Amino acid sequence: MNPNNSAIIKKLSVLLTSRAGLAWGLLGVLAFSFTVPFTRVAVGGLSPLFIGSGRAVIAAALAIAALALTRQRFPIGGQWIRLAVVAGGIVIGFPLLTSFALTTAPASHGAVVIALLPAATAVMAAVRGKERPPISFWIVAAGGTAVAIGFAALQGGGLAHPTSSDLLLFAAVLAAAIGYAEGGLLARELGAWQTVSWALAIASPLMLGLTVTAVAQQPPNGTPSEWAAFVYLAVVSMFLGFFAWYRGLAIGPMAQVSQVQLSQPVLSILWAVLLLHEQLTWATVLGGAAVILCAGVAVRVRRTGPKPTWSDLAFTRTSSIALRRPPRRSRQRP
Repeated sequence: MNPNNSAIIKKLSVLLTSRAGLAWGLLGVLAFSFTVPFTRVAVGGLSPLFIGSGRAVIAAALAIAALALTRQRFPIGGQWIRLAVVAGGIVIGFPLLTSFALTTAPASHGAVVIALLPAATAVMAAVRGKERPPISFWIVAAGGTAVAIGFAALQGGGLAHPTSSDLLLFAAVLAAAIGYAEGGLLARELGAWQTVSWALAIASPLMLGLTVTAVAQQPPNGTPSEWAAFVYLAVVSMFLGFFAWYRGLAIGPMAQVSQVQLSQPVLSILWAVLLLHEQLTWATVLGGAAVILCAGVAVRVRRTGPKPTWSDLAFTRTSSIALRRPPRRSRQRP
């Protein structure tokens, strides 16, 4: 194979891989987009401590069962420490912080503040995963972040004097970004669903203790809709959604895949309007459109090299067929 053939095949491989990562990431975002509205529903009758810890206990039970039934190998060495970091971010930090924040903040406001998460994940991917997106990517990501902050300022009366719920949401964003970046790297070694399953298993003793404490302090007494929202948070938001999300981050590039999450606040606000009957304003509509635009541009930013043309595709296919064809044996004269 000559150098030109090799370069073209490598470009195609990167392009197809990037699209697969984006597709899995978008599926995970769709699952996560119901998290904020359903948390807002659940806190109507269940304590935030019970929601944040109880959902992790149920997800951990599912995770341990899946690990045992499939006989997964145990992590080794430093992987346990890295799994503890993932658990601290996505199993402990984000669920508990958002549950307490949404006892006072509207679901739409929480969704907008959490829109900072893609940019935070991109930064963590650059620091931890040593990814180097181009300058154009950071410009677009910064634009999306600015829109998200302005969005929150319009809905929350400004961020010059943030409320306690805002501070909790910002802390949740930081915790999730660390958990996403580390989990995306670990998923390349352990597998996507295995990573979140081991993280849940590690955190299960602590979360079980917090759940028992929450039940003792305030026995759960929710309506059927509040319990249904809690079940979704436990099974999908805390467990199944991460199957797709970590797979997308593992395929990568993480900084690029993380930007599809810019569409999450728009979806969450849509669900809040439809399910919770929260008010939809023109500022929300215009801000949501701007966020989606930034997300669309960000995921299309390529790191290096031009896109392959149709002639490249045809040439690569012909070359690959030729490479698989065995060479003809020359007849030897007696």
